[in-house]
Amino acid sequence: MNVLVSKLIEVLYAVLPITFIVLILNFTLTNLETVLIIRFILGAILIIIGLSIFLFGVDIGITPIGQKMGALVAKSNKLLVVLLAGLALGFFISVAEPDLHILAGQVDFVSAGKISKFSLVVVVSIGIGALIAVGLARIVYNYPLYKLLTILYVIIFVLSLFTSPEFLAISFDSSGATTGALTVPFILALALGVSSLKKDSKASEKDSFGLVAIASAGAIISVMIMNIIKGTDKISGSLEHHEFSSSIIGPYLQKLPIIAFEITMALAPILIIFLVFQKISFKMSKKAVYKILMGVLFTFVGLVLFLLGVNAGFMDVGTAVGYQIASMNNKAYVIIIAFILGFVVILAEPAVHVLTHQIEDVTSGYVRRKMVLFSLSIGVGIAVGLSMIRILVPDLQLWHYLLPGYIIAIAMMYFVPKLFVGIAFDSGGVASGPMTATFILAFIQGAAEAIEGANVLVDGFGMIAMVALTPLIALQVLGFIYKLKSTKKGVVMNDAE
Repeated sequence: MNVLVSKLIEVLYAVLPITFIVLILNFTLTNLETVLIIRFILGAILIIIGLSIFLFGVDIGITPIGQKMGALVAKSNKLLVVLLAGLALGFFISVAEPDLHILAGQVDFVSAGKISKFSLVVVVSIGIGALIAVGLARIVYNYPLYKLLTILYVIIFVLSLFTSPEFLAISFDSSGATTGALTVPFILALALGVSSLKKDSKASEKDSFGLVAIASAGAIISVMIMNIIKGTDKISGSLEHHEFSSSIIGPYLQKLPIIAFEITMALAPILIIFLVFQKISFKMSKKAVYKILMGVLFTFVGLVLFLLGVNAGFMDVGTAVGYQIASMNNKAYVIIIAFILGFVVILAEPAVHVLTHQIEDVTSGYVRRKMVLFSLSIGVGIAVGLSMIRILVPDLQLWHYLLPGYIIAIAMMYFVPKLFVGIAFDSGGVASGPMTATFILAFIQGAAEAIEGANVLVDGFGMIAMVALTPLIALQVLGFIYKLKSTKKGVVMNDAE
């Protein structure tokens, strides 16, 4: 019970800032309808309760399953077993990720069915599965993370030359959307399970990070290859003008069964895999199995409440705030507010809390989670601010940001402590979770709708890609700071391959 209370306090610190910002904006720059504000407050309450329950459930349910599976894969010490297990687990977890279904549904709608939701989910999941297999093999065979990431991003740069501009945004957005609230805890635990069997504790510490980053690259590569093979024409279609529901409870009742079904589909494969392996391999005690099953149940309830609060309470307010502020004569307001919202929204991402706790645990408190959270907040704030500038300046294209950004991030890998390379690239995938992909996306699209000459579709789709990029640089800058601090103190950070 004490653990649940501590999670609740932690979540209050995360969610209250954005709630207060929206309420302050409502009484100053924007004048939102009373129905929207009441729905928003109700959504905030659901998010606080849901996120607390979810984080508690992940601790006692999802994380132990991932660690058990990771340890089992590593014990086999056979490349074929590692590859097949990584491919299968990666595919099923990705297929089940709610964030991916949200993005795939948007792409299906925007492309007027040219790119079906089903095909995008399957293609992305194949890419995730394949690269998780490669990532697990990297841990087992001690291949340096920074070298593998360099190879993967060189492949991405080459493929991007043959990818249409619309698909460039969708491919990078897919990588951000795939690493969501459910996938990240499982992938992190899988990596920790495999790396914990290493005798070298320092190598184990570094190798427990980086798998999320490798998996994210798989999503980008697979969508680009799909575009090149299919030769899909320029995406056509548009978003209809957003109509806000005049009911307070109506949107919640409408979305509840849809979200509950999606989360059931999300958790079912993981639960089935666990029960099968419990029967044939784990042989855990009844008490331990019961605890994990309770954890999965808490995860289910928490995720349903969290996503219900986000989708039914937060999204309409995000669109309305973005539209009203962007309609003002002074466009500086919209850039400043975009930065502030990006800064605080990251604090409410479920997967961010899972990752920052693991960073602090794995490094025995050397890398403080508050420092990682602050660096992430700065990075995401800048990302949302830059995305808003891209809407205001029509000549600015997504690749103008992504190309130099990734070149800087990849170059930094060769100079920062290797532990921070894994942390930074994992954080890039984790930053773009359900809060960012819904509230911030709604805010950006609301602004794009109000700004003349902006394209809601193109400008909306690139934002998640930006949010996934900036933490790579921000966290590696933090790595530089730690390196300088440790050098001054006469401590040499382990930088071995």
